[in-house]
Amino acid sequence: MSKIHRYSLILIPLFFIFSCSENKSVDIEIPLTSEVEKLVNHSKEFERMVTTYETPGGKIHFAIGYGIANSIMVEGIDGNIIIDTADSVYEAEQIYKIFRKKNSNPIKAIIYTHNHGDHTFGAAFYNTIQSEKPIIIAHEDTDFYMQRILGIINPIISERSTRMFGTIIDEDDFINVGIGASLNVGKSVAGYVKPNQTFKDQLNLSIAGIDIELHHAPGETNDQLFVWLPKHKALMPGDNVYKTFPNLYTIRGTTHRDVMGWINSIDQMRALNADYIFPSHTLPILGADISPTLTIYRDGIQYVHDQTIRLMNKGFYPNEIVEMIELPENIRNSPFLYEFYGTVRWSVRSIFNGYLGWFSGNPTDLDPLTNKEEAIRFAKIVGGNDPLFIALEEAVKNSDMQWALELSDRLLILEYKLDEVNNLRKQALTYLGKRSSNPNKRNYFLTSAIELNSDFKGFPKAERNEDLMKQISLDTIFKILSVSYDPTKHDNSVYKVCFNFLSGTNKTITLRNHIAAISENDLEDCNLSVEADDFDFKKVLGGIQSPVGSIADGSINIEGSNTAFLNFLLKFR
Repeated sequence: MSKIHRYSLILIPLFFIFSCSENKSVDIEIPLTSEVEKLVNHSKEFERMVTTYETPGGKIHFAIGYGIANSIMVEGIDGNIIIDTADSVYEAEQIYKIFRKKNSNPIKAIIYTHNHGDHTFGAAFYNTIQSEKPIIIAHEDTDFYMQRILGIINPIISERSTRMFGTIIDEDDFINVGIGASLNVGKSVAGYVKPNQTFKDQLNLSIAGIDIELHHAPGETNDQLFVWLPKHKALMPGDNVYKTFPNLYTIRGTTHRDVMGWINSIDQMRALNADYIFPSHTLPILGADISPTLTIYRDGIQYVHDQTIRLMNKGFYPNEIVEMIELPENIRNSPFLYEFYGTVRWSVRSIFNGYLGWFSGNPTDLDPLTNKEEAIRFAKIVGGNDPLFIALEEAVKNSDMQWALELSDRLLILEYKLDEVNNLRKQALTYLGKRSSNPNKRNYFLTSAIELNSDFKGFPKAERNEDLMKQISLDTIFKILSVSYDPTKHDNSVYKVCFNFLSGTNKTITLRNHIAAISENDLEDCNLSVEADDFDFKKVLGGIQSPVGSIADGSINIEGSNTAFLNFLLKFR
């Protein structure tokens, strides 16, 4: 293993994962359902095109189908504004080539509707096309959440995102991702650029003769905003409205989404009486369709929220509530509330957890048996592992696939006939995936099946790039170090390393009590002192630059033992 990789600590940015294993087919007949056919037809919502709309305030160009998220260009007098920049630098460039044919004026500003990478990762492209870089406007919390995406939970979020968005699924099995055609960021680097103009609640400004109102509008994210162009009568709601049941919870993993805040945000948008809505996903909503669409959309959210709370207050557990709540027929049949992205069941669980936390209320759940102990006792009841395996085979034969998954969980824990169990489990996952009309569920199942292939080597990680490393703060770097510390390498002593950065920032890592404690300006009694340029140090931790080479060329200076410092880095894996 190279020294660069040995000492590399920062993992990939979110979404930067691509195919790495052959998607071997499973020999099982899987009939196509009418619901899956609806999902196939749903792909029409994001066929690739750029459409121009003549509004009272001027032209708005709407790009859809180039990745997951849409990108929008508003024409001004002497310049244009970009709202959301697509999935990557590559996607941004493809879109801009068409935008430029529509209007070649310079890009004066970029507005992020929120922090997600499919809205922000194309921004760096716009810094390369003209001498004057556009201002980048966002909510004041956007960079905070972006640092989290790029920071301490990046590895697990990246892995789960890969499954959810189906980036390694065979083309024949992949349909869409519910709110867009596909995630294509693996074609180039993430081009996130930090906002340089932010606001808290509301910001009114004029750019290139375009009057703009930006409103903080929590929903899918806490930093979400909507853009209102009063002269254009045009609304850009970000991810708070799109043509599918909203993702009140995402299975890739997220903090609790403020459902009541989401409802209130939509009510703010309803009050504007817009003539045009340009969502960040799926097609625009126009004219007379706007009011009824926004109304039933927010009412669908409120219904799930209120009924979950009502049943919580009656003492029902989450597993019971998910079986008790179904959208009323008029809401369920709205084309804007088909479960092509979020689901009612997942939303119920998230709402419950958001108000009451992980504990269901059932005392059995307070201190349950370990999965292994439960599996051992389950096998004992049915007469051993063999009957469990026979039941698994029978479940697969009868297409009782959820039961098959649950049986396979137990047999894998018991380490019984692993190859055969994994093959049966793969069949169950494939069946459930191909019959699911919810892309998140479908893609997660199918990707999990691919991971059971014998040749699966894990998810390859995209090349790290210097531009992105510049956007990651030192605070984020040290938080990553803290959660990367391997306590098995602790020797019960106290060991302190002090860092002096050329920017004037001072950081200290103290290894004690099996943790890596981070502090600032605590530079006394150091076992080692490290002096470095901020960026050089970030490149080392990102695996872009070798720590050995950096010490040799003087980019990093160690007061103390060089070998001790290198061994110190190896404790963070």
